[in-house]
Amino acid sequence: MAAALLVAIGVGLRTWNLTGDPMWLDEAYSAYAADHGFGFLWRVVPLYESHPPFYYTLLHLWVLPFGDGLASLRLFGWTFGIATLPALWLVAASMGRWIGWEADERRRLQLAVVALASLSLALVEMTREIRPYSQMILLYTIEIGLILRLATRAERGRPIFGRSLIGYLLLLEALVWLHNLGALYGLALTLALAFALPLRQLARRDWIALVAGHVMVGLLYLPCLMILRGQAAVWTQHTWLQFSLNWGLIDHLMILYGVPGWIGLGSLVLAGIATIALHRAAHGRQLTAMLLTLALLPPITAILLSLTIAPVFVTRIMTATAIPALLLLGIGASAPGRYRMLGVGAAVLIGASMLTADVQARMGPPMQDWYRTVDWLAAHFNRGDQIFAYPNEGKLPLHYALRDKGLSYPIRAIPRDVPALEDRHGTHPTGTRGVSSLPRPELHAIAQEPATKRVPTIWLLRLGAKTYDPGDMFLQELHRDRYIVRSWQDGPIDIIGLRLRTLARPVPHPREVDLKSQPAPVRNRR
Repeated sequence: MAAALLVAIGVGLRTWNLTGDPMWLDEAYSAYAADHGFGFLWRVVPLYESHPPFYYTLLHLWVLPFGDGLASLRLFGWTFGIATLPALWLVAASMGRWIGWEADERRRLQLAVVALASLSLALVEMTREIRPYSQMILLYTIEIGLILRLATRAERGRPIFGRSLIGYLLLLEALVWLHNLGALYGLALTLALAFALPLRQLARRDWIALVAGHVMVGLLYLPCLMILRGQAAVWTQHTWLQFSLNWGLIDHLMILYGVPGWIGLGSLVLAGIATIALHRAAHGRQLTAMLLTLALLPPITAILLSLTIAPVFVTRIMTATAIPALLLLGIGASAPGRYRMLGVGAAVLIGASMLTADVQARMGPPMQDWYRTVDWLAAHFNRGDQIFAYPNEGKLPLHYALRDKGLSYPIRAIPRDVPALEDRHGTHPTGTRGVSSLPRPELHAIAQEPATKRVPTIWLLRLGAKTYDPGDMFLQELHRDRYIVRSWQDGPIDIIGLRLRTLARPVPHPREVDLKSQPAPVRNRR
């Protein structure tokens, strides 16, 4: 009954206002890819995306029967996120048996793990997004259970080649294909399997099965590696993302392993109690090495990549590492012995803090509030007006927000719709070839086109204006024949309305004054 109540709370947190927030930029990329066929996904996406097309293919297969509405797209990740909870219940039971715990101790372990997983802010947040993270989390969970099953078979002298090993290898292949850094999870799982198996007891046929299976996984991963290699130069040279080792990074990582702040120290207490308990248990040292490798190796490697090659989004990408961390914390919360009350107290404190953080996140604003932006546009948009999205990726979330609101406004992506692969003159600030920041002569030519001059009011949509339009170059080019009537800013979303000077002019807008105070632009000649 306690487990059912906790799962119900976890389901409620993952479902609460699931379709109330609009898609933000990354989610819009997923929806955009899923709207296309397999030819686009496997021939075009690799030309501008560093991520492999496997997740987009799964999402496209989901969209075919269930539609591409916001509710359907969000339910795809939600389904995997909810399935993670019973999967963790089973994995915790297998883990308890492997370390020799009694039935009552295993039930307490299952309860603690499911409680922490139901409330984990990292797991809740990723379940709600149209991104591959909830799929990665579930696969990582199942892989841990399969490793424990393979280890048990090997210790009993049974051959490990069979359904469990085949399933492990297939899911390993799927995991590395779900994300451009999925190989980090593959490396961690391979090492964890080596820690769990009694390698000296394995028969020759087992070694052949293991080596051949992993070689096959590596060979099938090569196309994904080539995609990553092909996009690496653009990402490393043009990415806007900055990375630094600071306390903010530690707080973000603590979300994976519990909660940020001083209450997060409770995770260290639980990890310490778990280490002590496992030291005395059967296979305890193996399990400790497994869980620590699975929890720490991917983020540590991602941090090293960020410091030496190119920055990556460490915390979002590494959400699946919360699973082994929560398994370890669950052992600390349920371990018998002198530290039992301390472990229970720390778990309750962490769980209460997780729940508070979950509620605050649900009641807080969305990552990018495109619905408010659409409401503002609807109040000012007139017949004949047009939206210019610069960079072009801004069109994606705005398009889906307009669709959700039942509206349809003409949007012109600059230089053209994603992916703008034909453009060879600009730079790529987000590290993708599909999005370009254009030089001034290109922007001037667009502003002087007859089609542009016929638009009464252009609503210039900029995402990250300082990155894509440094010095307000495009704004200045449009401003030559227009004046600013209205503007809107909400986080990175920046919209400026520019009306033809031949039309009625209201009181000057403050941004009009600011723009006039800037130095006159220098006309570049071709």
